[in-house]
Amino acid sequence: MERIEAILLLSALVLFSSLPISHSSKKPVAVARKEDIPFIKCQVCQKLANQLHHQVNIKQSQISPKKISEFQIIEIAESVCNLKKEEGEWIPRIDIVEKGDALELIEQDTEGQCNSECKTIERACQEVMGFYDTDVAEYIFKTKPQIDSLMNFLCHDLSRACSVKSPPVPKNRLPGEPFLPKSSKDAEMEKNLRSMEGMPGAPGMKMYSRDDLMNMQNFGDEDVDEEDDDDDRFPSSLGRVLREKETAKADWKERIVKGIRDTGAAIKGHVNKASYQIQKWWGKRKTGTKAGKAEL
Repeated sequence: MERIEAILLLSALVLFSSLPISHSSKKPVAVARKEDIPFIKCQVCQKLANQLHHQVNIKQSQISPKKISEFQIIEIAESVCNLKKEEGEWIPRIDIVEKGDALELIEQDTEGQCNSECKTIERACQEVMGFYDTDVAEYIFKTKPQIDSLMNFLCHDLSRACSVKSPPVPKNRLPGEPFLPKSSKDAEMEKNLRSMEGMPGAPGMKMYSRDDLMNMQNFGDEDVDEEDDDDDRFPSSLGRVLREKETAKADWKERIVKGIRDTGAAIKGHVNKASYQIQKWWGKRKTGTKAGKAEL
């Protein structure tokens, strides 16, 4: 039953991704703490270099005996600082811990809830990478460096993130939120969503976190009464959909299957049309060839 619910949830997200969504104001959206970036920028760069080296090696092992191309390395470099991409899965595992007058990045065994610290690490990573993704990719492709060489190239020569000592953390800095491990079910769900991000079969699909889903009030253009905060009072909300009885789930399943069938039918129609055009062109070509031979 849980497997069916997970499939229904993923499918519902695909169906709803193209609809306008209004979000609840119950929970504020987590944003990066830009003032913390100077204290962690060098450490983020070092972890970024490790990730680049690790992920390139993983990709190489997956396609062996073929050699990884520079374009494939560029794709990794472009996505490694993006929380919505598979390559960015390492970011939610990092906790920012205050130690004395410094901030330290501690890697955890599991993913955590992505709040302001998670967003801050993502932002710092993006600032480090900047427009150097192609330079880094070219360096990795041509020199196949060890981690130390790659770290020196990225963090000193290019971004200079580690060229100066990190400043001390102000005593009046507000502590960040505690690291909250994400449940294995939520982590697996978001992993599946990241893997589906940008796939050809779902070009308009967006990825939503668990908090995003819980904050959704309604789908479509229905009017929303701000005083009605309970999910049960919004029949079009995802929270209500997930709590529908088995009959409602069957309805959703039928809609999903119908959407898949319609998509398949549309694709088949395009293929048939293209096949017809090719056959028509080939027939004309053969007719012209026979006519030419007859003249000879």
